[in-house]
Amino acid sequence: MASSNLIKQLQERGLIAQVTDEQALAERLAQGPIALYCGFDPTADSLHLGHLVPLLCLKRFQLDGHKPVALVGGATGLIGDPSFKATERKLNTNETVNEWVEKSASKCRLSLISTVATTARSLPTTTTGLAA
Repeated sequence: MASSNLIKQLQERGLIAQVTDEQALAERLAQGPIALYCGFDPTADSLHLGHLVPLLCLKRFQLDGHKPVALVGGATGLIGDPSFKATERKLNTNETVNEWVEKSASKCRLSLISTVATTARSLPTTTTGLAA
């Protein structure tokens, strides 16, 4: 897929809802590869179906010659998933979050994203001292 068609193809697939400056983006993509990232919060021991869409988008950029990075956070996983909660969230332990980070990172690697970064591994202080 050529960069000039990348935005159009992503829009046709419903992977882009809006762009601040579509012309500037198209011009930048035409200049050569860019680096882009998508962050994933490890709030469970696995990725879920909702993570598939951003992974597919990253993969499309990779197939077009760009350099996607799947970033699996660490500190955000400590406070747990805020969805549909009427009570205070239970804080997760560093050990649990680090395990979830590794599992999520391995799933990102299975999607063939060439670079998967984990803040828990590369920046150990991200989770240190944040859990009670």
